[in-house]
Amino acid sequence: MNRWWTTRIVGAAVAASLLLTACGGGGGGSGGPSSPTPSPRPSSPATVTILSPKNGATVRGPTVRVRVRLTGAEIVPATTTHITPTQGHLHVYLDGKIVSMNFSTNATIRNVSPGQHLLKVEFVASDHLPFNPRVITGSVFAVKG
Repeated sequence: MNRWWTTRIVGAAVAASLLLTACGGGGGGSGGPSSPTPSPRPSSPATVTILSPKNGATVRGPTVRVRVRLTGAEIVPATTTHITPTQGHLHVYLDGKIVSMNFSTNATIRNVSPGQHLLKVEFVASDHLPFNPRVITGSVFAVKG
């Protein structure tokens, strides 16, 4: 077996191992001492408002500028597992696909096709996971070429 294949196989085995560990490794959910108990997601007092494009707006494309207001929390650039309900960053989704992880309340989405689109913006914790309940808002808008 050549070195390239060996590296690929070892990489795949490591990735599979990490995936199984992260997902609990299957098993019957015995919750024994060796099984980590997932901690509940914290809630956040934050609210997110999309300032532009507003719901129902028509914008000239193909570049869409997004402006958001975040209240009750602050955006922090650090990624950490030490979660604080008032610190995190924004995930921007267009038509169900993440297009940006923002450390600011402004974003630019390029190459947006003409037509109707769904924009969602979510304030997430510093570990990139959502709060519970989720802090998310949406806007439907149209792009005119």
